[in-house]
Amino acid sequence: MPYAIRYDRSAAVAYAHRWAYGRNPAYYDYENLGGDCTNFASQCLYAGTGIMDPAPTFGWYYYNANEKAPAWTGVEYFWNFLLRKKTSQGPFAREVSLWELEAGDFVQLRLDQDRFSHTPVVVRPGTDPETILVAAHSMDADYRPLSSYPYRAVRCLHILGAILPNGVTPRLFSA
Repeated sequence: MPYAIRYDRSAAVAYAHRWAYGRNPAYYDYENLGGDCTNFASQCLYAGTGIMDPAPTFGWYYYNANEKAPAWTGVEYFWNFLLRKKTSQGPFAREVSLWELEAGDFVQLRLDQDRFSHTPVVVRPGTDPETILVAAHSMDADYRPLSSYPYRAVRCLHILGAILPNGVTPRLFSA
């Protein structure tokens, strides 16, 4: 039976603030190859879970610039991985409304294209697009109001936790 752990939202947000205007040298910068936003979102999510899914096609992982899952850097793949129906290791989410977002959750924006193309991380939740603040790469930002993006549509991912790899049980600590 797989075990789930909680998502460390504060670790994800701290990572977002640390690297919003810079690039962590441990990860390739995809800015000139279609954008770095979902790579940055994945880094934030990994900072809050510490668990990847190494499944070859449908997983969520990053080892180096050439060994990564499509879900690590692709907006649609990231969405599909987090909302997957089949239980597998790694983070998981549910779709929510804007006002249900918490710090460390993600929004995806449909800008000028006919598809969703940008994945900022929520650094301060709010009650509407004016009060929800995000951090992102590709249009680098931190504490940027969601309302400042010229989006046509928005969808929201609330991270619920992460599934541990098979055979790994959470460590129990006593006081």
